[in-house]
Amino acid sequence: MRLVEIDGSMGEGGGQILRTTLALSAVLGVPVKITNIRAKRKNPGLQRQHLTGVRAVAQLSNARVVGAALGSTTIEFYPGNLRGGEYRFDIGTAGSVTLVLQALLPILPFLEKPTKITVTGGTDVPWSPTIDYVIFIITRILFKLGLKLEAQLLRRGHYPRGGGMVIYRVDDPPRKLSPLILEERGEILEIRGRSHAVALPEHVAVRQARSAEEMLRGKLGRNIKIAIELEKDPQGKNVLGPGSGITLWAKCNNSVLGSDSLGARGKPAEKVGREAAQKLIEDLSTNAALDRHMSDMIIPFLALAGGTSKITGSKLTLHATTNIMVVRRLVPDARIVVKGEENAPFMLEVRGIGL
Repeated sequence: MRLVEIDGSMGEGGGQILRTTLALSAVLGVPVKITNIRAKRKNPGLQRQHLTGVRAVAQLSNARVVGAALGSTTIEFYPGNLRGGEYRFDIGTAGSVTLVLQALLPILPFLEKPTKITVTGGTDVPWSPTIDYVIFIITRILFKLGLKLEAQLLRRGHYPRGGGMVIYRVDDPPRKLSPLILEERGEILEIRGRSHAVALPEHVAVRQARSAEEMLRGKLGRNIKIAIELEKDPQGKNVLGPGSGITLWAKCNNSVLGSDSLGARGKPAEKVGREAAQKLIEDLSTNAALDRHMSDMIIPFLALAGGTSKITGSKLTLHATTNIMVVRRLVPDARIVVKGEENAPFMLEVRGIGL
């Protein structure tokens, strides 16, 4: 079978192309050659997190890989048979454990037996979903397609030292995915959240939560039900470094939408809370069924599912259009129709291949 070539500089030109390409290659059994990996980043090529993702997908698909080295801008990936089981991966830096998961997620429904994956690295780091976003948003949306994913946080890890640990588990792989119809989010039932501060004063988490709630009530109304959990810090000296953040999610009649924000040196806790609240308010104001992040991550799943899926997303991001480009290249039999302009609400209809 000939290699399908994917240009890593197209669209957003970052790690998203690598992760989506590897996942679809593994699931479909199609060998790929990815060039210009992360060409639009200031440090192009494979970094620790990306290399861990390559090795993780390779192990779960019994693949042969050419060019998998730090800094490499070209790899060839020859997948074999998918195999579940128990795996452990250590990024070795604060690289994102949730982006490693993103590369593995489309594979998990199609494994032949229960699978447990432990990943060590950054659980709450910039430019990636927080682990709480995975637990409270991603797992709930994927459940609607038939994938029962459990994500368990054992220890948080922040930039720059990492050291966080997460277990991902699929006890009953469905071996297929159902189509998803999510055209309206429905009424907002409640907004929940989790605010954490590790190896920092407890008031940091309190201030993040308070500022988020104040903005949400100011924009959405005083009568809305809001409950933001303050995560206690039982980890003490086990963590490698301090960090904080907040994740919010809105439970609606038909869906759940989320947002998050992270603390940083010199960044007031109040700003962290307001950032997360503002993003959630913006996405809810569109009445779309999926937030700006979930609406791009869902695309490969819809292409693999049976039947026709229809979703609305709050913002057509560059990540979304890039994922569509990759899916069209690797899953040409899937039919994808997009209605909407960039950075605006959109509708997506996908006729999947019923893998």
